[in-house]
Amino acid sequence: MGCVQSEFDSRLPDMKFNISLEKEHLPNILRKCGYAPEGTDERTGELRFSRSLRGRRYPRFHLYAVTDEKEARLNLHIDQKQPSYQGSSAHSGEYDGTLVEQEVERIQSTAS
Repeated sequence: MGCVQSEFDSRLPDMKFNISLEKEHLPNILRKCGYAPEGTDERTGELRFSRSLRGRRYPRFHLYAVTDEKEARLNLHIDQKQPSYQGSSAHSGEYDGTLVEQEVERIQSTAS
């Protein structure tokens, strides 16, 4: 399990939460929840994962993670569509609401 020293980009709105890694590694927990790894953010060092909501690339849950040996700090949102301009990270995202809250609960329940 890799240790990432970065903190989340505080400029972004968020749905942040923590899960314990005492029983299982983060990729295994997220795989059980249907998430696929997308690599590491080059700018922040955060691990990235996503899960489709409708079987297509968008809309999707998008998750950033920072880990240590005992816990992961996760930041979840919904990407409604891909960024409009090449090289841009701006997109139509939802950072709160019922769907996001339910997904947080689902991930926490899988991790416990």
